[in-house]
Amino acid sequence: MNKILITALILMAFISKLNAQDTLRLNFREAVEIGLQQNLNYRQLENQQEVLKREKQAAQLAHLPNLNINNSGFRQSGQQYQQVEDQLIVTNISNNIITSNLNTAMPVYNGGRRINNTQATRFFEEAGENSLQRAAQEVMFNIGRQYLQVLLDKELYRIALENLENQKKQLEQIEGFVEAGLRTLSDQYNQQSEVARLETVALNAKVQWETDAWTLAETLQLEPNVIPELEAVSLNPGKSEYLSMSVDELYKIALENRKDFKQQQLLESGNKKLLAVSRSFMYPQINAFFNYSTFFTSLDERTISEQLWQVYPQQTIGVSLNIPIFNNFNNKLTVTRGKVQYHNQQLEKTALERRISQEIKLAYENYKASIKREEATKLQLAAAVEAQTAISERFRLGVSNFVDLATANQQLVTGQSDYAQALYTLYFQEVILNYQLGVLALD
Repeated sequence: MNKILITALILMAFISKLNAQDTLRLNFREAVEIGLQQNLNYRQLENQQEVLKREKQAAQLAHLPNLNINNSGFRQSGQQYQQVEDQLIVTNISNNIITSNLNTAMPVYNGGRRINNTQATRFFEEAGENSLQRAAQEVMFNIGRQYLQVLLDKELYRIALENLENQKKQLEQIEGFVEAGLRTLSDQYNQQSEVARLETVALNAKVQWETDAWTLAETLQLEPNVIPELEAVSLNPGKSEYLSMSVDELYKIALENRKDFKQQQLLESGNKKLLAVSRSFMYPQINAFFNYSTFFTSLDERTISEQLWQVYPQQTIGVSLNIPIFNNFNNKLTVTRGKVQYHNQQLEKTALERRISQEIKLAYENYKASIKREEATKLQLAAAVEAQTAISERFRLGVSNFVDLATANQQLVTGQSDYAQALYTLYFQEVILNYQLGVLALD
């Protein structure tokens, strides 16, 4: 027996240590930080933002002249042509040649293409920043929803265990009454059945708690077999500052703070500038250019330095004018695509405005309803506690029957569960309202 007992203690210690290793304690801020690091969509947006920044830089630097240097060296074998005074001499020899060119060009006028493209990339880069911030709020919102659900499951499991323990004590009391001849065996059997049922209820509550905890672990992309242990949040019910405002006022706040709406506004402005860029291809283009070229040939007996820097250097400077007349309607096709993109962006912004209006109304009404639900369930719980206390005493005195006692117990547990759900629902409805208003933050 001693060996068995020692072995059992060792196993219990090992299991306890294993469970500690598989549990990661988190508060809400830490959970959100992990979620932002692991969320696929958010990380992809971060990567895309780097591209938008580089596009903005490239558009800004496009206002400067470009500069290129080309060098080549090669060998020609066969007939070589040489101009000697007024004669053209042809010889069959090998010729070693080195060429070097420096080219620079700068657009003088291109229909406002550079300016509009620079402004468009600036709008798109800012729109990407807003998209990133909205994605962070969305990650925070989704993690907050799952975080609160796990806490609620834990509270419901605690209520189920507490009720189970109370009913076990009630069973012991009834068994004593039966032995004393104060109660019938039917009351004892009914209570045994109730205890068995509550054990199943507690087990289901635990399974639900663990299931939602593993779902949160998957959302946070935790290591395998690591389950989060969450710190509780303060559920003191209070009224949000936005509750005293009208829906129209809340709608204006949402339009000022919603990052996705700002993103759509910036995308609309950016596409408008791109439309102007596409139209610039239909205007004349004026470009200034400068070319410097030189070469060396082995047919010339002078040194490489003399040929490259003194004999053969050539400089060209000038201005080119390109007037588009007919380009197979390609320019018109580009303009049409720009118009469609711009108009589609306007439609998306309008649709988002309507959606924001509906989301604000729904979140506002649900928040008000959750306040009333919390107040009603609080009264429900207080009444259930009083009723259960009174009926338990009457049952002890033999005045009430088992059915009244069981009903009172069930109403008490229902009141406890309903009030816990109402508290968490009220808390989350405020989170939803802040999310729809665009003001959701970790604080």
